[in-house]
Amino acid sequence: MRRAVVGLALVVASLLPTVTHAQQRTIDVKAGVTATPDTVRIGDPFRVTVGIRAPRGATIEFPRTTDSTSSIQSLDPVAVRTSGDTTAMEQYADYRVAAWDIGSQSVRMEDVIVRYNGAERHIPLTGTAVVVRSLLPVDTAQRVPKPPRALFEFNPFPWWVIALIAAAVVGLLLLLWWWIRHRRKPTPAIVVDPYERAEAEFKRVEALALLEAGERGRYVTLMVEILRDYLAARYAEASLALTSTELHRSMRENPFVPTERLMRVLTDADLIKFARRPVSSDRARELGREARAIVSQEHTASQPAESVEAAA
Repeated sequence: MRRAVVGLALVVASLLPTVTHAQQRTIDVKAGVTATPDTVRIGDPFRVTVGIRAPRGATIEFPRTTDSTSSIQSLDPVAVRTSGDTTAMEQYADYRVAAWDIGSQSVRMEDVIVRYNGAERHIPLTGTAVVVRSLLPVDTAQRVPKPPRALFEFNPFPWWVIALIAAAVVGLLLLLWWWIRHRRKPTPAIVVDPYERAEAEFKRVEALALLEAGERGRYVTLMVEILRDYLAARYAEASLALTSTELHRSMRENPFVPTERLMRVLTDADLIKFARRPVSSDRARELGREARAIVSQEHTASQPAESVEAAA
């Protein structure tokens, strides 16, 4: 009885490889691997195409990328395309790769798995190689690099270099000491009275003879600008950044400024300056006189009586 069981086991063991090989032989598969181009530069992308032709109804499983341990690495995931042949299952897998070592480099990747009618066949992808060239120019001079130098080299300075540096430092210190002792005292700032400055500017504009030259709009603009400069110098709330309406509003409560006359002058000046309204020479001269009169009235009203009598 024991001899019969052992004999039956040997018969089954001898049949297993035969059955396995028979299953694989039932799948008729054609495979091919190409690399385009076959000679590339290091780091430049190129394509590896794997083609598999199996019976119709078979499924083909391609590796997702090339072997990560090889010098040829995948740049993108695999792109699989199916042929239009209806008599068989024909698919192609395109791999966009790059080589990172020079010389002849083999394309290595996992096996393609083909399944059909319960059988499974592994197709190895070997034997494809590309030639990888370096990006460096060919050294035709056969130059040999110098040996590496030490990291730190301490060359002591000659004593005369140190003496020159010390003399230069002493000279700069002496020059600085002399400049501090003999520098001029700052000239005190000359404070000009806003009224005197405005009167001088009025006379300067009158001397330009703009009305006689036909530049009436420019004459009005300059005279009103002198008026606004005077008010800005006298009062912080009369900033030059204000519009005419904002200036009139800020000066409304000021007892020394004739706000109604000021508003009329500013309005006419804005129309002449921005709206290009024509103005006659007589009207321009009248606006200039009015600007001067407002400055004089404010100066007279804002000065104490004692200061006016002393000036007289």
